Amino acid sequence: MSKKIISVERESAVSKYKQIVATTIESISIGKLKVGDKMPSINNVCKSFNISRDTVLLAYKELKARGIISSAPGKGYYIETTNVDLTHKVFVLFDELNAFKENLYNSFLEELNNNVLVEIFFHHFNRKVFDSLLHENNGLYTTYVVMPAKFNNISEQLANLNGRVIILDQLPEELSKKFPSVYQNFEKDTYNSLMSGKKLISKYRKLIMIYPGGKEPEGQFKGFIKFCNETGISFELISGLTERQISKGEAYIAIWDSDLVKIITSAKLQGLEIGQDVGIISYNDTELKQVVANGITTISTDFKAMGKTLANLVLTKKNIQIENPASLIVRESL
Repeated sequence: MSKKIISVERESAVSKYKQIVATTIESISIGKLKVGDKMPSINNVCKSFNISRDTVLLAYKELKARGIISSAPGKGYYIETTNVDLTHKVFVLFDELNAFKENLYNSFLEELNNNVLVEIFFHHFNRKVFDSLLHENNGLYTTYVVMPAKFNNISEQLANLNGRVIILDQLPEELSKKFPSVYQNFEKDTYNSLMSGKKLISKYRKLIMIYPGGKEPEGQFKGFIKFCNETGISFELISGLTERQISKGEAYIAIWDSDLVKIITSAKLQGLEIGQDVGIISYNDTELKQVVANGITTISTDFKAMGKTLANLVLTKKNIQIENPASLIVRESL
């Protein structure tokens, strides 16, 4: 059976595993193979063409990663789809889904062509879930787009994935220069954004950042402290708003939207005017922040641009690291 649907020419300049992939696709294109048909066993192909098991395994792994074949434990390999035009099957692992990351993801999908299949997963900042999802899906995709959050000691784990790896959003030091990436430079972005709004910030007697710690990038508070130390602006770094009274003359930087809501609610209850009596800066711009409290000032990267850049990186297979720029978007809250 293998000789009928798979062909390997020993004298060809094309590698044997690529010949197996190409002739399998050709057999599907001309109707020799249909969805549900069983592929020749690895041993059968090895024996038919006198080639190594590793060569056949490599070919079957590529066909599987592209979604063309699937495997059933103890039963073998089967044709999964006759859509042989599919060039990429992309595994996307986000930390979580929120409004701005949804903008990123939608922009990414819009920029891809019809020959790319994307499947998205979430680890919710849980290392066990992160490890499990990567392990269970190893070898099933051509490309792995991973948000590593602040997880440590993952370089070897990512390097062992059978497919191309792209890092997205946070770029831990151990992954720097090892994988292509589209990332945010949180320390630089925070510092530069605050510097651009220095004149507006200076009208408040104190600048307070609410940094809960944990999943947030450390670059956010490092950029904040650097800005305050260099400008001489009075500042405070707090972990939350519990039992804290919002006071006139304070400006707040809220990383979490839940803290943003608390600041707005507290200011209104005290009759404090947002943007005059109390200043607010939020992280990560969304459509809602354009209208809440007459507009919330944000420090934000361009998530739609990030999605487009990511798509380009997937399609072109460039091995580069791209810093996605951020800026201070000034609205009435400052």
